[in-house]
Amino acid sequence: MKPSSNRVRRACARLPRALPGMLAAGLAAAWVPQAAAGTLTVVFGATAGTTGPRALVGQDFNNGVILAVADLNERKVRIGNDDVVWKVMTEDDQADPRQAAVVAQKFIDAKVAGVIGPDTSGGAYAAERLLDAASIPMMMASATDSRLGRVGSKTFFRVISDDALVSRALADYAKQDLKLGSVALIDDRTAFGQGLADAFARDAAARGIRVVAREYTTDKASDFSAVLTRLRSLHPDAIMFGGVVTQAGLMVRQMDRFGLDIPLLSGDAVCVAELPKLAGESLRHVMCGDGRLPLERTPGGVAWKQRYERRFGPDAFQAYSPYSYDATMVLAQAMQRAGSADPVRFLPALRATDYDGITREHLRFEPNGEVADPQITISVYRDGAKVPVKVMTVRR
Repeated sequence: MKPSSNRVRRACARLPRALPGMLAAGLAAAWVPQAAAGTLTVVFGATAGTTGPRALVGQDFNNGVILAVADLNERKVRIGNDDVVWKVMTEDDQADPRQAAVVAQKFIDAKVAGVIGPDTSGGAYAAERLLDAASIPMMMASATDSRLGRVGSKTFFRVISDDALVSRALADYAKQDLKLGSVALIDDRTAFGQGLADAFARDAAARGIRVVAREYTTDKASDFSAVLTRLRSLHPDAIMFGGVVTQAGLMVRQMDRFGLDIPLLSGDAVCVAELPKLAGESLRHVMCGDGRLPLERTPGGVAWKQRYERRFGPDAFQAYSPYSYDATMVLAQAMQRAGSADPVRFLPALRATDYDGITREHLRFEPNGEVADPQITISVYRDGAKVPVKVMTVRR
């Protein structure tokens, strides 16, 4: 027999023993689940402080992204020729910059297509450089510290007005409408609180409003008696507070106990839905500058809020969910226009955004990622309700 015939005979002899394994391997390969052709999964990251004193505000922020993703899936929004499954990773960064950095790295490792948040300025600082280095777009929908837009990030975008503009509008209103001659400043030493108070100190002085004192507290404080005792002796016309809702609500109650019947001016982190419960009858002191328009003055705000409350409950809405919703939709629109969910490819389309959202028509960005044509709302509280008294367009 020829050598080749011997090799064939030996191979045939081994075949019965090898056949079951070969068949099993073939069947296993045949039954491995495969992604459907033409289907793309796009994952967003959403991060906010959903535990701790700001839990209601943080959960509201993440809810906006959750609702946007549900709408994208229901509308069957496509990218190029691909059907898309839209998903969101929601994280609790505890409103802590250290945890915000951990969450940012988690998003980077997961290769998310874009991040909405963090919802605080301190957290945004911690995440900004990490996400920029990873070329992942970062959409700010509540973090308002002006310095965030000056870091030089190529992937930074903000759909809400920053503190420099809020401060300018608030100082104009304090001078022109309230006729204030003096003000005392208090800030909570967070990135947001210090930034807002610093900006207001400059803007007030430029308008001839005398700053009689600068006091400090923390974002965990509950007793302001020492600070208010010192300020009472200086007789300021108003107090300007750089901080958030929890401390503001307690502070105005204590202002009443100390006989300080004067306005408390602040930014949009104070004028959220939780404030009336915290401030009680002392709510009358509060006056806020918001980098947002009242929902009743936005293109789809009222109807959107009704839909939001049907899904998340009547007490879920706080402040920023319409903006985190629009931020998510802006990312999705940029991917559609670019025909890609790869951030490197859709970033140019994101910079060229012109989006009609629920918070405003023609939402566009300036070259540094800040929202174009910003508008500021000045609001007071009457009979326990927030009442807009003036809407101002402020130029950078």
